[in-house]
Amino acid sequence: MEITEALTSKKKEILSLWIERTLDSYTAPGFFKSAKDPFANPVGSNITAGLTALLELLQADADIQAFGKPLDQVVRIRAVQDFTPAQAVAPFLELKWVVKQVFSGDKNMQPLLGKLDALDCRIDQMGLMAFNIYSECREQLYRNRVRELKSGSAILTDAACPSALLRREQRGVAAKIEP
Repeated sequence: MEITEALTSKKKEILSLWIERTLDSYTAPGFFKSAKDPFANPVGSNITAGLTALLELLQADADIQAFGKPLDQVVRIRAVQDFTPAQAVAPFLELKWVVKQVFSGDKNMQPLLGKLDALDCRIDQMGLMAFNIYSECREQLYRNRVRELKSGSAILTDAACPSALLRREQRGVAAKIEP
C-alpha cells in the first residue's frame, strides 16, 4: 500500500483528529467543534473546510502552489487572533504527528511509518507556506493600523461608544448624588 492510498483509507480519522487538535488551540473549542452553522461559527467552518481541502491536496499529490487558497483560508483567521506565529502555523506541522498516530494505531499501516519522509517534506513545505501567509497577513494588519492612526480614524475605532460613555458618566453622577 502506498502513502496516498493509506491517506485515502484513513482520511476520516486523520481529518477528525487534525481538526480536533486545531480547534483545541482556541479558548472556546467546544463551541467551535459543536456549532455546524457557518454563519454562527465561521471560525470552525472555515478551519474545517480549509483543513479538509489541504488533506485532499496532499492525497492527490497536488502542486504546492495549489495549497495557497486553503492555507490562506485557515491562516487569515489565526493571524488576527492572539496567537504567536508558532501557534498560528502549528496545526499544519502537527499533521505529521496526526498521520503517525493514526497509522500506528492500525497494524496494516504500521509498515508505512518508515516511508513518511516524502509526506513529511510536503507538510513542512505547507507549514512554511502558511508562515509566509501569516507574515503577509500580520504585515497587512500593521499597515492598516498605521493608516488608521495617520488618518485619525483610530479615534473612532479605538474610542468607546459615545452613548456608553454618557451612560457610564450619568451613572457615576447618579451614584454621587444618591449616597
